[in-house]
Amino acid sequence: MSRVRELRDTLFIGDRNGADLYHRVFVVSAFGGITNLLLEHKKTGEPGVYALFANDDSDHGWLDALSRVAKAMSEAHAAVLENQGDRALAEDFVRERIEGARSCLFDLQRLCSYGHFRLSSQMMIVRELLSGLGEAHSAFVTTLMLQREGVNARFVDLSGWRDEIERSLEERIASGFGDVDLSCEMPIVTGYAQCREGLMREYDRGYSEVTFSNIAAYTKAKEAIIHKEFHLSSADPALVGEAAVRKLGHTNYDVADQLSNMGMEAIHPKAAKILRQSKVALRVTNAFDPEDPGTLVDDQPAQSPAVEIITGLDVVALELFEQDMVGVKGYDATALEALRRHNVRIASKSSNANTITHYVEASLKTVRRVISDLEKSFPSADISARSVAVVSAIGRDLSGLQSFSAGLQALEKADIDVIAAQQTTRNVDIQFVVPRDAASDAIVALHEELITKSAMTHFDKAA
Repeated sequence: MSRVRELRDTLFIGDRNGADLYHRVFVVSAFGGITNLLLEHKKTGEPGVYALFANDDSDHGWLDALSRVAKAMSEAHAAVLENQGDRALAEDFVRERIEGARSCLFDLQRLCSYGHFRLSSQMMIVRELLSGLGEAHSAFVTTLMLQREGVNARFVDLSGWRDEIERSLEERIASGFGDVDLSCEMPIVTGYAQCREGLMREYDRGYSEVTFSNIAAYTKAKEAIIHKEFHLSSADPALVGEAAVRKLGHTNYDVADQLSNMGMEAIHPKAAKILRQSKVALRVTNAFDPEDPGTLVDDQPAQSPAVEIITGLDVVALELFEQDMVGVKGYDATALEALRRHNVRIASKSSNANTITHYVEASLKTVRRVISDLEKSFPSADISARSVAVVSAIGRDLSGLQSFSAGLQALEKADIDVIAAQQTTRNVDIQFVVPRDAASDAIVALHEELITKSAMTHFDKAA
């Protein structure tokens, strides 16, 4: 969204005019970095307004953080809006939302100073309130920018700001779109939607795709298109080189689910389910390459077996070894309960007669808490954790390719130690567990062997 002026000239308007501009709905995220300032930095964990408010020790550090948000918002829309009148409207919008949030948080603190009220029970609502500020700002600013260009753009605010009526997600969308005429209006919609279900409680910062898919289903869209900064490609171009990667072009929801499991979301699995059930086609495109059709995601099987993408995920291998485990029930269930209790996501797992290994996406600090619980349940077990990476080869159909053995040989040739490897019976992914510092090299080696060389071999056969 920070490059929205470029998108104006390609995606929003481009060479369209008149009726061709409409029959499209845009669901937008916040400008770059704003949500990090409002909540916490997604990668570094640096606290934003929410995190500082949650841990407030009376120094009111969250107030300074909220002022930083206001400044960042002003800088963001100043870079987008050229007209001084539009900038003034955007400044008024930011001032009203930021001051409203400030007053709300102050009132909540005062209320919770009484013994009958607990701040902890309100923190998810606070998180949703703050998150909605960023997307409301970007949607409002984008609407102003497009209106200045002669587009009949309409700001559709689903964030529930000052709405005294509690609504379900379906009701929230229906109220936002109730009188919208898609034939002559272009709705610019907030990615966050306030609703009775509480999107952040289940999806946290992945809620915008759920909003997006529900709007697509509600409007009976022909296609739901996710615009990214890059094509959905066979690997990260920064690792293997832009010249080496290949756009997927066509894949299915099974592959999209595997990508999501590996932290490389094409779309949230729950959002994909909504589109599948509503029979709305999904397309992932490069927003800055508008002439390219991107990648179609549907339910169709592959026409021929092939590895489509190589990706990796940093994980912690949590290994529970108990010599007397064989034939005894309960070990796996207890381990799963401990992981659930500490809100740890499992990316993969493997087991044999006396060992269960979970590959989890969590910090070592959190995993140590899990180990402490397991040691109480299994005092004679040997429980350990180590930082590793899972590098996965994914495709709609990997049957008959011998990719497992070819991948092992490629990693051995690259002098990469393979800690573990497995291929599931569905033949949609192969996972290689490698040392964390070797993950990038492993992706490069596997991409060269399983995608680049494989494509050349198929070309030679066809020739």
